[in-house]
Amino acid sequence: MTESITPDVTIDSRGATCPGPLMDLIGKVKKVDPGTVVELMTTDTSSSHDVPEWVAKAGHETLDVVEHEDEGYWSVFIETTK
Repeated sequence: MTESITPDVTIDSRGATCPGPLMDLIGKVKKVDPGTVVELMTTDTSSSHDVPEWVAKAGHETLDVVEHEDEGYWSVFIETTK
């Protein structure tokens, strides 16, 4: 599915622990226009669950969560709506 997702912005939070990746995402989301596709790269296991929960509560859309098993990280793709 991610072959069709091209992020406008990529946030590399690999190596950061909770809540670092989510805080990085929140900071970026506040600065971008609606409709921006953001990729959050994270090695923090909890981010693969926590980030989509925050995205839903904040009114944005989670497009996909992809585990890159060979490289040990996840990509969470979101689209901002406001």
